[in-house]
Amino acid sequence: MSALPVVLAGARGHGRWHVANIRRLERAGLVRLAGICELTPLTEQEAGGELPEQSADFGALLDSTGARVAVVCTPIPTHTDLALTAARRGVHLLLEKPPAPSYAEFRRMADGVAATGVACQVGFQSLGSHAVPAIRELVAEGAIGEIAGVGGAGAWVRDEAYFRRAPWAGRRRLDGADVVDGALTNPLAHAVATALALGGTTRAEDVTGIETELSHANDIEADDTSCVRIATARGHRVTVAATLCAQRAAEPYVLLHGGSGRITFWYKQDRILLQRGGHGPEEYQYGRTDLLENLVDHLTSGAALLVPPEETGAFMRVVEAIRTAPDPDPLPAAAWHRVPGESRRVVPGVDGLVAAAADTLSLYSELGAPWAPRTEHALNEVSAR
Repeated sequence: MSALPVVLAGARGHGRWHVANIRRLERAGLVRLAGICELTPLTEQEAGGELPEQSADFGALLDSTGARVAVVCTPIPTHTDLALTAARRGVHLLLEKPPAPSYAEFRRMADGVAATGVACQVGFQSLGSHAVPAIRELVAEGAIGEIAGVGGAGAWVRDEAYFRRAPWAGRRRLDGADVVDGALTNPLAHAVATALALGGTTRAEDVTGIETELSHANDIEADDTSCVRIATARGHRVTVAATLCAQRAAEPYVLLHGGSGRITFWYKQDRILLQRGGHGPEEYQYGRTDLLENLVDHLTSGAALLVPPEETGAFMRVVEAIRTAPDPDPLPAAAWHRVPGESRRVVPGVDGLVAAAADTLSLYSELGAPWAPRTEHALNEVSAR
């Protein structure tokens, strides 16, 4: 098998990870870094080796390199147009999460890509974890009884410079275009997508209603401290709480609540803890399949894609609910403080609230957070269309 030529759009910021990953697969003989699309060309050091062809014109670069695969890791509002640019040329895709800033843009992307017949993988790397099928098997075997609900928790630390990393950072809209760069839709989007997937709620029609609580301590438009509760066609709830203003950074996790036990999945570590009646705690460590490698396997040997667009429809329903919700509430000055010497803002007590939300499937307001909205939360019903 000859190495597949790959073009990377967006090679700085998180794109640096993709450069390193493509180079890893290049050394394995699976792909060849044929081109990089950036507004400012990369240096040889940034490119991790010999410089490939570079251009700021994505379509022209795909044509000149003969790319078979494109990795798109660009600002969120550009995802749909770049994905369609590749698909119309017959170039297969690894599209970074979130796949689009609105449900309408997601549908335009997913339907357009499907019409061309190219393969598309959405970059929720946690769904490549071998723990995911293992957990599904445990649930199917009845290890923790009937699923009663799923919680997700992400307590992270980000300094104020994080929200200045790009013109679109921390924005809900920019120049009239949706961005929706909030805690649940971008940095901790994996917590949402993984919680939905483990609860068997992946497609758009699997979501029946959504409640949101969005707020921010930082001087931004979007949310940095938020939670969401999702009603599902399966009858259970999925509650995910997130903050970028934690006292200290913690490993994010998803918690499956069963009638006779629970499973905790630390998705960045591919590690699970099984707790059930009549047994001591059981901990397991798993490997992970890289999503670009899986896409290459799909193209060369017919392996099933791990994260096709339709399997992210439920996540995009959440993005849409956050996009259309009232703008996040700025937290009162008394609710947060700056950490001396670190240029970051902390919301005291939020670490515990995030964990409690995942544990009880409650919203911040129901847990008594003094800064949480006091208005009643009407369930935002989701159409099946």
